[in-house]
Amino acid sequence: MLLPPPLQVNDRLMAIAPCGTLREKEKEKFWAGLKIWENQGYHIDIEENYQGQDGYLAGNDETRRKALHKAWTEPEYKAIICVRGGYGGARLLEKWQWQPQLTPKWLIGFSDITTLLWSLYQENITALHGPVLTTIAQEPSWSLQRIFNYLQGKKLPPLQGKGWGGGKQTGRLLVGNLTVATNILATPLCPDFDGVILALEDVGEAPYRIDRMLTQWRLMGVLNQIKGIALGRFSGAEVPDNIPSWTVEEVLQDRLGDLNIPIVSDLPFGHDGVNACLPLGQMVEIDGNQGLLTVLGS
Repeated sequence: MLLPPPLQVNDRLMAIAPCGTLREKEKEKFWAGLKIWENQGYHIDIEENYQGQDGYLAGNDETRRKALHKAWTEPEYKAIICVRGGYGGARLLEKWQWQPQLTPKWLIGFSDITTLLWSLYQENITALHGPVLTTIAQEPSWSLQRIFNYLQGKKLPPLQGKGWGGGKQTGRLLVGNLTVATNILATPLCPDFDGVILALEDVGEAPYRIDRMLTQWRLMGVLNQIKGIALGRFSGAEVPDNIPSWTVEEVLQDRLGDLNIPIVSDLPFGHDGVNACLPLGQMVEIDGNQGLLTVLGS
């Protein structure tokens, strides 16, 4: 995997909105997030479509694709920060090439940005699953330090979760949003899962919908190819009191607990809480007994 060069103080970065339109209630968080990056000594250019709107998208596909192209191809920009997730990332990839001959640069985001992260993974380029501009101001200091240390070339400390057993395994980390990832299964955007440590999170999905998606993964045989599973936060999955249901924790146990591989749950990444950064494509060790996810090497 190609690792983008470490960031340096005074580097120029580009902020783009490749997916959903920026909502009025998010603008204060957007500016707060921008300030956090600037306080680290970076110069942030904001692509002009960041407040664009075309339905639920931040401008039409061609506008958003041009913004991504500018951020990726112009050498003055050393990293790309996504404004928000939402929906629309996959639409950009219908007519897209990353031009891997260029020096790779960091792409940072999560949620709907999963499509872009996984597309870079297929090009053997490491990307960073982490907070977008509208969420980074909510991160605790240790999570912020984790992001900026890693982008400057320092090692990541392990993440602690709840171990389900299964011993230890190592593999390449593939992390993303369950719903977004499910929607690209069996498409050209879908990566090879053989030998992967799969890390998943989600938001606002009822337990039966998480059951439905994981059952699809089982029926496709994908979960027989991976070496371990790291589970982040599955927030907003509550069910009304008058509807019979399993909890999301019970669904995860039911659909994943018989795979005989290391599984760690309750890791601090995802929506509605701490979103500790994780690098796609880097080698990790998952310890299902101790509940640890460790990024190996630099």
